[in-house]
Amino acid sequence: MCWSAPLSDSVPIDPRTAPEACASMAEVRAGVDALDRALVLLLAERQRYMDAAARIKPDRSVVHDDARIEDVIAKVLAAAEPAGLSPEIAEPVWRTLINRCIAHELAVWDRTRV
Repeated sequence: MCWSAPLSDSVPIDPRTAPEACASMAEVRAGVDALDRALVLLLAERQRYMDAAARIKPDRSVVHDDARIEDVIAKVLAAAEPAGLSPEIAEPVWRTLINRCIAHELAVWDRTRV
């Protein structure tokens, strides 16, 4: 079964074999590669939101927000289970993503305030 569905309005996913229908490692790898390309586009869009946050936040000290971090993690975990994503994958991936996004936002904040 071959299908292509958008992740968002701006991120198309290349046609690929559904995971349940994969009969070869080539099909598995092609599916993973297609999803990786879509994830890159989504992560780039997320990064642009971090750029906007750095532009909008009035003070460097508000870039790191523990309450917001835990809110994001809770929302991700709530969405992960119904989507079939293991919390053992979701939580550490998002904590790393958030950590790197905070570092990016701080760097952008510093660059734009020089």
